[in-house]
Amino acid sequence: MKQATYTPFQMERLGTIMEGDASNPDEVLGVLNPACCRDRDGGLLLFPRVVAAQNYSRIGIAHVRFDADGTPTGVDRLGYALEPTEGYERNARTAGVEDARITYIDAIDLYVMAYVGYGPLGPRVALATSEDAYTWRRLGLAKFTYAAEYHTDFDLYVNKDAYLFPEPVHDPHGRPALAMIHRPDYNVNWWSTGGFPVQPSGIEETRPSIWISYAPLDAVKADPRNLCFWRDHQLLATPLYPWESLKIGGGAPPVLTPLGWVTIIHGVDGEILQGVDHQPRVRYAAGVLVLDRDDPRKVLYRSREPILAPDTAEEQHGVVDNVVFPTAVDPRPDGRIDVFYGMADARIGVARMLVPSTLPSE
Repeated sequence: MKQATYTPFQMERLGTIMEGDASNPDEVLGVLNPACCRDRDGGLLLFPRVVAAQNYSRIGIAHVRFDADGTPTGVDRLGYALEPTEGYERNARTAGVEDARITYIDAIDLYVMAYVGYGPLGPRVALATSEDAYTWRRLGLAKFTYAAEYHTDFDLYVNKDAYLFPEPVHDPHGRPALAMIHRPDYNVNWWSTGGFPVQPSGIEETRPSIWISYAPLDAVKADPRNLCFWRDHQLLATPLYPWESLKIGGGAPPVLTPLGWVTIIHGVDGEILQGVDHQPRVRYAAGVLVLDRDDPRKVLYRSREPILAPDTAEEQHGVVDNVVFPTAVDPRPDGRIDVFYGMADARIGVARMLVPSTLPSE
C-alpha cells in the first residue's frame, strides 16, 4: 500500500471499492465523489455521484461491504437517493445533483446532505435532510445573507464543496450555531455576458477559497428549513502552496479529534480551461486543516504538502486524469478514520487516515 509524501497526517490506501458499470448507461462516465453515513442500524451507506452521458449526474445509494478485519471491500447498489428533477438542478446543456456530503447532526436528529445543484445559473449549494438516511427531502438552495462588511451578495456566486459540522459550534458572536464550509467563485461569468469578477470588499485573494458560514441553532431546531439560511460569512483559507496554486475547496466533513476539528480539503494546480466540464490539464490533491473545537474560524494546523496525491494508475487515468477528491469520512469507535474519495473522476477509492497524537509546532 502506497503512502503519500510524509506529513503529520498520513493516508494508507486500502483499494478501489466501486467502479462504473459499463453495461449501465447511467454510469457511462463513472461513479465518483461519494458521501457516506451510518444508518440508524449502524450500516455504512455510500452516496456516489453517478454520471451518464453529457455529464448528467445522479446521487446513488449503496451499502458498503466489509471484510473480517473491518476494511471496506465493495458495495451493493440500492438505487438513487436524488435525481435532478428540480429547476435549480437542470440547465440548457445537462442536469445534475453532484458531489454530496452528508453529516448526521445529533442536535437536530437529522442527516443533512449538502450537494451541488447544477442549474441554469451554474453550480449552487443545495440542501436535503433525512430521518433514516434512505429517504431524502429537498430543502432548496442555500441562501446567504447580504454581507455588508464585504459589500457582497454571496448568492451571486457559483458555490460548491459544501458540508456541515456534525456538532454545534459558536458563531462569531458566541452563540450556538451550525457551521457550513463552502467555496464561492467570485467570477459571475455563469450568467453575465462575458463575465467579470465581483470581489468581496477587503479580500485581496482572487482565487476560489474556503469560507465558513453559520445558521443559528435555535432557528434550525424550530424549523429545519432554516438550514437554507446562512450568515456571518468568514474567509477561512486561501491557496498558499504550489499543490493548490489554482484553487482550494472543502473535501470531507470534519471529524472531532483531541486535536480539534480535522477536515480534509482539496487543492488544484495546473491549467483551467473555461467552459469545459472535464478538465484535462489539472491535478487534484488532498490536504488537511485542523480547526478549533469551539471557534472553527481559528486554523490550528494546515498541511504544507498533500496527504494524498494522484500516484496510482487508478488515480491518474480516467474521465479526468490525475484526480484524488476526498468527500466522505467514516470515523470508527476504535479511532480508525476511513476516507472515501473519487479517483480520476471514474471510480471510488478508500484510504485510512492516520492522525498524529500532537500537532507540529509550525
